[in-house]
Order: sequence, then structure tokens, then C-alpha cells
Amino acid sequence: MAGQRQPVGHAGTSTSWHRPVSTADADTYGSSSTLSAETATGSYVLTVADYSGDKELDAAGWALPSNKFTAGGCSWRITYSHDHEDWIRFWLCLEEPPVAGGTDLDDAMVRTMYSLVDQAGQPVPSSLRKETERALSTMKSMRYTQFMKRKRFESYYLKDNRFSVRCNVTLVRRTCRLSGVMAPPDLRRHLGELLASGVGADVTLEVGGEAFAAHSSVLAARSAVFQAELFGGPPDKEDASVTTRHVRIHDIEPSVFRALLHFIYTDSLPEIDAGDETVMARRLLVAAQRYGLEGLKWICEDVLCTLCPRRAAKQLSLCS
Repeated sequence: MAGQRQPVGHAGTSTSWHRPVSTADADTYGSSSTLSAETATGSYVLTVADYSGDKELDAAGWALPSNKFTAGGCSWRITYSHDHEDWIRFWLCLEEPPVAGGTDLDDAMVRTMYSLVDQAGQPVPSSLRKETERALSTMKSMRYTQFMKRKRFESYYLKDNRFSVRCNVTLVRRTCRLSGVMAPPDLRRHLGELLASGVGADVTLEVGGEAFAAHSSVLAARSAVFQAELFGGPPDKEDASVTTRHVRIHDIEPSVFRALLHFIYTDSLPEIDAGDETVMARRLLVAAQRYGLEGLKWICEDVLCTLCPRRAAKQLSLCS
């Protein structure tokens, strides 16, 4: 359309990306998916300064293209004309694909909306015309929008032989990301097996004549008391060449300490004989407070309140 007369136009000053997201519910260990839609909106205002003159040109078979403008990373052009059925119509055509480095829009859809603009630059609500959503891949071929009957337009909207129309272009890209099947967590089981095997243990804890092999990093991560004891000061010169440290722990029974270690590694308690539950819970509660294990403390308090609620209040007050 070289050499053709072009109406005046200007592009919108802002284009923004929005990301409304909705997530599908999933079972704890089931499959899940995330549905999302990205939208980018840009606008262009086309001004026809000589409506009657342009109408005569159009009657001679001329169509009036706008300058190129950008919306959503794509380059567009609007063409204005009249048809033989007395409709004012517009074409929106994709001039260039998304710019290099922009968002991948191969599967994007395009929404188009036209509206007349008043002298204050605001859209005229009664003139709004929305187009059906189309695939971006089809926008290189021109497809006209029958905007308004010419008689109605000239009677109610045309002023001083000129008008402006705004074209809003919105690109929509929908995605569905499947996260697959979520495997049940097995960290507790692995750490429990590590404790039982003693592989890689670097500290031996001596409790009441029994030795427990453990890993200083695990103990320090779970208990601030163990962290201070194992890493709080400079190593002894005598132990500098020794790969495994020895720590003696007093005032705790081996069976209680064994349950304590089990909790540190697995966040759970081992099987305890039915008749020993109350006694073990009391002693573990004292150990939990000693090593700052709030989770273990909560479990012991719950066991005591369940098994012997009357005596639990006295026991908890002595431990606090």
C-alpha cells in the first residue's frame, strides 16, 4: 500500500504483563498441575482527520493503513475502510512476529477491542466492539471487523468531519504445567537406616556404659545444645588427628537416649512396650527439654495427658 494516504495514529504508552494463576487441588502424594494465563495488552489510537475525503478515496477502492505499532512484543497495523454494505470496518494485521528475546507466543491467542474516543481521550462506551478470540498464527492474514453502520456513525458519533478510534490488542498465552506424581517422602527412613548402620558416623556418645555411633552434623542440625557441644569451641589438641570423637553423657538412661536419637534422626519415636509408655514419656520429656527438642517435648506432653491426665499436670509443672 505504498504511497497511500495514512490516517494519524499513536500507540499506547504502556504494555504490561499480568499473570493470574489458579492451581488444581492435589492429594498429598498424587499428581498435580498448575494452570496459568499470561496476558499482554497494548493499544493504538487511530485518528481520521478528513472523514469525507477518506470516504471518497475508499469508494475508489483505496484502503487506509495506519503506521505500525507494538503490542505484546508483536508489530501490528490497522487498516480502515468502508464496505459495500455501508459498514465502517477495520483490519488488524500482524506485521512482525514477537521480537527476539521476548516471550514465546507460538500458542498465543489474540483478543481485539475497538472503541471510539471522545475529545478527552476517553472511550465511548456505546461504541465498544469486541472481536472473537483468534490464534496469533492466523493474524498475518487480514480479517475485517464490521465496526458500525455508516449511517448510525455519521448521525451520532461523527463531529467536525473527524473521529478517533482506539484498538486494544491483548495477547493471551495459556499453559498447563504438570508436576507428575509426587513420591512419598523417604528422608526419615533413610536417616533411620543411617543411624542403624552407623555408616559415616563421626562421633561416639557414651551413655551409661553403652556406646552410640552418630553423625555430628545431624545432631547439630536438630539440637542447638548438641551444636554448641560439638562445634562450639576449638577441638582438643589430643583429638585433632582422631576422626571419631567421644562424648560422655551423664544423667540419662541408655534406653531413653536411644529413643532420643531415634527421634533426632526420624522425627518419630520407636516402638515402646505398652507398660513402659508413661515412664518413657516422662523421662523423654526431661531429655527433650535438656536438648531443646520442641517436637519431642510436644509428643511426650501429649502422651502424658492422654495416658494419665491427673498426674500429667504435676509432671509438666515439675518439668517447666
